[in-house]
Amino acid sequence: MNLTKREFMQVLGAASAAGLGLGRFADASAQTAAEGLYDLPRFGNVSFLHMTDCHAQLKPIYFREPSVNLGVADMKGRLPHLVGEQLLKAVGVKGGTPTAHALTYLDFDQAALRYGKVGGFAHLATLVKRMRASRPGALLLDGGDTWQGSGTALWTKGQDMVDACKLLGVDVMTGHWEFTLGMARVKEIIDKDFAGKVDFVAQNVKTTDFGDPVFKPYVIKPINGVPCAIIGQAFPYTPIANPRYMVSDWEFGIQDENLQKMVDEARAKGAQVVVVLSHNGMDVDLKMASRVTGVDAILGGHTHDGMPVASIIKNKSGQTIVTNAGSNGKFLGVIDFDVKDGKVKDFRYKLLPVFANMLPADKDMDALVTKIRAPYEGKLAEQLAVTEGLLYRRGNFNGTGDQLIVDALMDVQGADIAFSPGFRWGTSLLPGQAITREWLLDMTATTYSYATLTDMKGEMLKTVLEDVCDNLFNPDPYYQQGGDMVRVGGLTYACDPLAGMGQRISDMRLKGELIDPAKTYKVAGWAPVAEDAAKAGNKMVWDLVEEWLKARGGKVAPRQLNTPKLTGGVLPNPGYAV
Repeated sequence: MNLTKREFMQVLGAASAAGLGLGRFADASAQTAAEGLYDLPRFGNVSFLHMTDCHAQLKPIYFREPSVNLGVADMKGRLPHLVGEQLLKAVGVKGGTPTAHALTYLDFDQAALRYGKVGGFAHLATLVKRMRASRPGALLLDGGDTWQGSGTALWTKGQDMVDACKLLGVDVMTGHWEFTLGMARVKEIIDKDFAGKVDFVAQNVKTTDFGDPVFKPYVIKPINGVPCAIIGQAFPYTPIANPRYMVSDWEFGIQDENLQKMVDEARAKGAQVVVVLSHNGMDVDLKMASRVTGVDAILGGHTHDGMPVASIIKNKSGQTIVTNAGSNGKFLGVIDFDVKDGKVKDFRYKLLPVFANMLPADKDMDALVTKIRAPYEGKLAEQLAVTEGLLYRRGNFNGTGDQLIVDALMDVQGADIAFSPGFRWGTSLLPGQAITREWLLDMTATTYSYATLTDMKGEMLKTVLEDVCDNLFNPDPYYQQGGDMVRVGGLTYACDPLAGMGQRISDMRLKGELIDPAKTYKVAGWAPVAEDAAKAGNKMVWDLVEEWLKARGGKVAPRQLNTPKLTGGVLPNPGYAV
């Protein structure tokens, strides 16, 4: 399970309190292995392995899936907007199983103790090798958000992940958070580290001056004699969701016409299989699949939706398979095609959870990860406090990990209100685990994580909340940008996800008093996208939160979630389970 001695003792205590005997705990991995979780028969003659959104997590982690992933308009009741029991029922997964734990938040604390940590590149490497052994010629595709999300990725400017992915055997990748390392660094990695080894593809990234392609739009690679095209679709809203100055010479976007041109061009060059390696987010992928023809599959990322079944989308010339392989290295997607007479005749898709205690660590990858982390282990492992409650991030409106951050920002900076971005990356901690500097960086490590304190009028507070809410709940997926709602400290509010733009937020209050649109409030935040914020000399957010944690007397009480009141008839909803 990759637990420290201290963590293992905590696990034993918690397991006993939960009525789980040691024997039951110890037998979990053996029992699951016997069920053949990773025995996946080969199908057809063309295979792709798909990982995405690992967010630089080289070591096994805990990660709680959301209990709130609301679908609105046409997306209500459809994948990926199902959670908990509703998700398991829809995809035919039995509750109380390892797969159910991987896919849902259900009984998270106890299930995490039973089944252990997920992900870790050494364990992922073992699974990749196992799949490749049964599928000769299979290509490993990386959907991006790989070079960001941890302390070591930040400090090495992504080099840790570049080296790990090369050893893992990634063949093709696209990107999103990679671009926050800056244009020069991205090009340096592609031109030097990846040269002749990994293809970086993105058909929707062009120069701002002449509209020339910045990266290869696609590559065509043979798999068992079958020409296969992999077209890249980088995150289209990078200059909006992240600082524009970091990619000032590049333009992004949803470019269906250009994508269609690339598909047709690849087909004309002989491609018998065409897949799009996407970082759109799943709702966007589903719409794109209905508009662009000739694509056999879209292998998606960005929204961190681990989908155990494929969605089949009809379009004017056939159909497109849409999948998503989750996040944090906890899943590997496997899609097999049966290609005959130059066309895909059938397919099989499987999403494999990566359980660290069910897959032995690959020796070579384990050695590399150990080497990468060695200079930083002491700094990463420093205990800042112990959490008495579960800490997690993922969910449309809040997470206890983000609640900790906004609570800290308000206390340290003397703010009335605090905002934390609706990032979906970040790892989970079980009650009783140490809050280390590593976990804090897992939650905050970007290249622009400056802490801010701003005077903001009440009317601007509403504007901020409305803008983010429209990004999340606009009924047209092409106007969604894939993050979650800004996390809020101090302020309470009501939200109607079904209302129109500018009309979703109401009843904003501070300490029970209605927000005055004309009054000025002190608002703490972090990760500003404006360039002037980077020049202001502000502290990084992890420094402020670390200061707060060290002042807690060694323990942090469970965080009380600041949950908005949902109005307008959005509930009940199969994407809402709390």
